[in-house]
Amino acid sequence: MEFSHFLNSHLLDPAIGAKRLYREMLEQAVHAETCGYQGVSIPEHHLVNILLMPSPLQFAVKVAAHTESVEIATSVCQLPLRDMRIFAGEVIQAQTLCSGRLILGVGKGAFGYETERLGVSFDSTKAKFEESLQVLEALLSQQNVAWAGEYYRFEPLTVMPRPEEAIPIALAIMAPAGIEAMAAKGYRIQTTPLGAHHNVLMEQVNAFYRGKAAVGPNCRSRLSLQRGLFLTKNDADTKDKIAHAHRYYQRFDNVFGGPGIVERGIIKPLPRTQSMEELGQNVLICGSAEMVDRLTEYAELGIDEVIVSSNFGQDQSETLEMMSRFGEEVLPQVRPLGRKVA
Repeated sequence: MEFSHFLNSHLLDPAIGAKRLYREMLEQAVHAETCGYQGVSIPEHHLVNILLMPSPLQFAVKVAAHTESVEIATSVCQLPLRDMRIFAGEVIQAQTLCSGRLILGVGKGAFGYETERLGVSFDSTKAKFEESLQVLEALLSQQNVAWAGEYYRFEPLTVMPRPEEAIPIALAIMAPAGIEAMAAKGYRIQTTPLGAHHNVLMEQVNAFYRGKAAVGPNCRSRLSLQRGLFLTKNDADTKDKIAHAHRYYQRFDNVFGGPGIVERGIIKPLPRTQSMEELGQNVLICGSAEMVDRLTEYAELGIDEVIVSSNFGQDQSETLEMMSRFGEEVLPQVRPLGRKVA
């Protein structure tokens, strides 16, 4: 089981500014490679102060210029917000400048607030994503592509330059039915239970393996699962980081299925129905021994990669120090582990 560090770029204090925000995200990406993480993952969001990364491909190229071998995944590029005729060329360019290390994670988007204000009806994002994915794959693999669909209509064209190697594509899906259907088509899957109970995670993993079984033993689909994770030093540190995570989710829940109350780009924190105690039981915020035990279960379930979401608003120095300890105390014990088949 491998690990990718998620660059969840929060601007909870707007006084921090863009220079410091992206400098710290780059510092984390470089440190992830030093600590032995297999990859880094880059979000895309607009108009809000969490997960703030308007151009993930641009940042992927920046990370590639400062690292040697770490995988660089987008998690994810929102296809309904983009024109695939332009985006396909940007993907080819980014993959070239990343020296073939790019994993293109794509999805439909999750925040109605941003999609609606960017001129895309949130109710249309699933259908537009599905057609956009078909258009993107055609443009990356074929020449003289013409299209006559609901969202795209264009005469024959060829995206230039042509890709010189296959660009791995991963789909971001949370619903088990969707995971099963796309795994059955051989896609890599990125999913997350967010702060939900372990049973939700189990449903997602089981759906993936049902879909993968339909393909047969030669299926190369890979399951990446994002989870809040912080390796704590003691009980007081655990309590503090769970409180940080709870405050983060007060904002996240507002724009993810919530009312979308945002003022000058700042998401208003709202009360949560889930208690801090419940959240702490679901996410991986704990000491070394418990972390190894819980990640061992993840490995035995067959999760190929954990996308480690560790930024909850704590100081940068705490994050970097935690990453170092995680690389020393946890990675060597759980990386060799794999799926345990009953």
